[in-house]
Amino acid sequence: MSASATSHIDDVLILGGGLTGLFCALKLAPRPVTILSASPIGEGASSSWAQGGIAAAVSDEDSTAAHAEDTLAVGGGLCEEKIVRLMTEEAGERVRDLLGYGVPFDMDLEGRLQLSREAAHSANRIVRVRGDMAGRAIMNALVAAVRQTPSIRVVEGYLGEELLHEGRLVTGVLARRRGDHERLAFPAHAVVLASGGIGHLFAVTTNPPEANGQGVAMAARAGAVIADAEFVQFHPTALNVGRDPAPLASEALRGEGAVLVNGAGERFMEAVDPLKELAPRDVVARAVFAEIEAGRGAFLDCREAIGTVFAEKFPTVHAACLSAGIDPVREPIPVAPAEHYHMGGILTDANGRSSLDNLWAAGEVASSGAHGANRLASNSLLETVVFAARIAEDIQGQMPNPRTAHWPALNEDIQEATRRNEVERSAITVLRETMAAHVGVQRDEDGLTRTLAIVTALEAQCRRRSILNMMTTAKMVAGAALLRRESRGGHWRRDFPETDPAQARRSFLRLSDVEALAREAAESAVGQAAIAEKVKL
Repeated sequence: MSASATSHIDDVLILGGGLTGLFCALKLAPRPVTILSASPIGEGASSSWAQGGIAAAVSDEDSTAAHAEDTLAVGGGLCEEKIVRLMTEEAGERVRDLLGYGVPFDMDLEGRLQLSREAAHSANRIVRVRGDMAGRAIMNALVAAVRQTPSIRVVEGYLGEELLHEGRLVTGVLARRRGDHERLAFPAHAVVLASGGIGHLFAVTTNPPEANGQGVAMAARAGAVIADAEFVQFHPTALNVGRDPAPLASEALRGEGAVLVNGAGERFMEAVDPLKELAPRDVVARAVFAEIEAGRGAFLDCREAIGTVFAEKFPTVHAACLSAGIDPVREPIPVAPAEHYHMGGILTDANGRSSLDNLWAAGEVASSGAHGANRLASNSLLETVVFAARIAEDIQGQMPNPRTAHWPALNEDIQEATRRNEVERSAITVLRETMAAHVGVQRDEDGLTRTLAIVTALEAQCRRRSILNMMTTAKMVAGAALLRRESRGGHWRRDFPETDPAQARRSFLRLSDVEALAREAAESAVGQAAIAEKVKL
C-alpha cells in the first residue's frame, strides 16, 4: 500500500493532542494550525492524568527565585539555570492564561488561588483543582477552547511514525491511521512535536498507553540530538494492584501528611532522608523499592492524616482504591515505584527549537534542561505551558519559507502485516519486561548490556514503524544509562552508587552513537546469553 499526501501543506503541524499541543495551538491562533493526534484530543495524554497540579510562585510569601532554587536543588547539578529561571518567572503569566481558558483552579473565599505543597518545595506553590483533579480539569478547559477556535484543525486517529525531512530540514510527518495500515503524509512548513513520554516502554507505569516514545524515536531517526535520555523518574507511590497502567497515589497525599510504612507498620523514610516522605522522588522511590525487594512491602498510610475526608479531598485516588478493593480511610494503600516521567528527550533551546531545522518540541518529549537529572514535583505541567507558549511566539516571529515536501512510497502487504501482529505484541511484552527489570529504579552494566542486546534482537522481528520506534527509544535510554557510570537524580547504578563530580554534565547522543553500543552489546557474551534466554529467534 502506498502512502498518499494531504491535499495541502499545513502552515504549522502539531503532533500530539495533550496539554502541550493544545496550549501551543491556542497561543498560535489565529494562525492556521493542524493538530494531529492518535486519540481524541485530551484523551491518551499524560497531562489528563496529572493529579498534583502546576507549580507557580504566585503568593506574597513566595518568589520566582525561590522556585528556581528549589528546582535547581533537585536537578542533580544538571539543570540549565537560564532555562529554569525563565520557566519560573513566566509561571504566573501561564497560570493566568489557563484561568482565562476557563480552568477552575481552587480558590479561597476571597478569590485567591489556594496553594498546596509537594516534595522538595520550600513553599506552598502548587495550584490545584479539587485536590487531585488538576490535569483533567486543565485538559477539559483547553479541549473546549480548541474546539471553539476556527484556526485550529484537529485530525484524530492518526499515529505519527516518521518525520519527513530533506537532510536537516523537517518538512512534515508521516502518520498511520489507527485500526488499519493506511499511511498518510502531512507536509508542513513547521512541525511541533508534543507527543509525550515513554512510560509504556516499561512494564509498570502511570502513563497512558499512548506514551510509548514515538516522538523521541522519530526525531532521533531524522538525526536530532537526544539529551539526558538516561534520566527517568519513577513515581514512588503507584498503587501496587497489578493494573496497567498503574493508578497513581498522588504526592499530594504525602503533602497532607500521609506516611510510608512497611508490612510491619514501620515508617522507613525517617532513616533515609531528613525530609522523610517529602524527600525528592528518586530518594523515595529507591526506599520504597528497597522495602519491596527485601520482602517487607510498602504502604501509604493515610488514615490519620486524611481519614474520613479522603473521598472529598482526593476523589481520583479514592475511586482507584475502591475499585481495587482497598478502603484508604481504614487501611494502608499498597504502593510500588512506577515509571512516571522522562527528564530526557529531544534537545531543545529556550524557544523549543530542536537541532533540526523547522522542528520544535515541548513537553515530555523534549529535554530543555529545566529538570536536570530529576524533576521537581508539579514542574511538568509548568514546563509544558511555558515552552508551548514560547514555541508559538518563536514561530510567529519567523516562519520558514514554504518548501515542497517529499515522502517515501510504501508498499505493505496487509495480510503479512496482520500475520506479524502477534509476533510484535510478544516483542513489546519482552521489551517492557526487560526495561522494567534492567533500566528501572536500579541499574548496572550487566543489565543494561542485556537490554541493548535483547532490544536489538527484537528489532529484527518487527516491521511496523511504531513498534520499531519503541525499540529505538528504549535503546536511547539504555545506551545513555550504560554510558553514565555514576548515580545521579533519576539514574542510579548499583555498580556506581556514588555521584561523580566529573560527570556533572548533560548527555547528548545521536542514534548512531547508540547503535554502535547496541551492536557491541549484542555481540558480547552477556548479550548473546540474554538473547538466547529472552528472544525466540
